[in-house]
Amino acid sequence: MTSKLPTIAVLGGTGAEGSGLAFRWARAGYKVIIGSRDASRAGEAAAAIDQTGITGADNETAARECDIAVLTVPFAAQRETLAQVRAELQGKILIDVTVPLAPPRVSRVQLPAEGSAAQLAQATLGDGVEVVSAFQSVSAHHLKDPDYKIDCDVLVCGDGKEAREAAIVLVEAAGMNGIHAGPLANAAASEALTSVLIWINRRYKVPSAGIRITGLDGGETG
Repeated sequence: MTSKLPTIAVLGGTGAEGSGLAFRWARAGYKVIIGSRDASRAGEAAAAIDQTGITGADNETAARECDIAVLTVPFAAQRETLAQVRAELQGKILIDVTVPLAPPRVSRVQLPAEGSAAQLAQATLGDGVEVVSAFQSVSAHHLKDPDYKIDCDVLVCGDGKEAREAAIVLVEAAGMNGIHAGPLANAAASEALTSVLIWINRRYKVPSAGIRITGLDGGETG
C-alpha cells in the first residue's frame, strides 16, 4: 500500500527559488500550495508553473492546509512572515531556505545575532514547530528545467532526526542529494556558504556554483 505524500506549502513561493522548488515537487507527484501575502499573486504564480497539483493561497491559508511548510522569502521578510503563520504551523515541520543576505554586499557573510536565520525561525515559531534548514546552496537558475540535473549536495540541519529525514525526502524528490549536516546550530555554516557561492559565481562568471561532500561512499550519514 502506497503512503500518501504530504502536502507542501511554499511560503513566499512566488519568487524564483520557491516557484522552482514547487515545480519540481509537483512533477514528483506532490500537492503544492504556493503561498504569498497576496492570494491573487499566489494564484498567478501557481498558474504560471502549469503543473497538476499546484494551487495558490495567502500564506496563512497555505500554512494551515499543508503538512510540511517551506519558507523561501528574503531575509528582510522572514521574521514578519513567520509571525503571520506561527499559529498555523504548530505541530508541523518548517524547512527554512532563508539566507541572511544584506544587500548590496550579498557576497559577504553576515549572520544574524541569533546565529543563523534558521535559529531565528525556531525562536520565532517556538518549540511547537520543528525547523529544518536546507537548500541554501541551491541556485534557482535551473530549477524549472526538468531535464537539468542539479549538480550539488544539499546540507540539511535540524535538531530532530525525523524532521531532517522528512526534509531529505523532499530534497531527493526535487532531484538532489540530501546530506544530514547536524543540529540546527550548524545551519550557520550552510547559510554562510551562500555568500561564498555568490562570490564564486561572480568571480568565475558562472550562474550556479554548488557544493559536493566527498568520502561518504553511499553510507549512512545521519
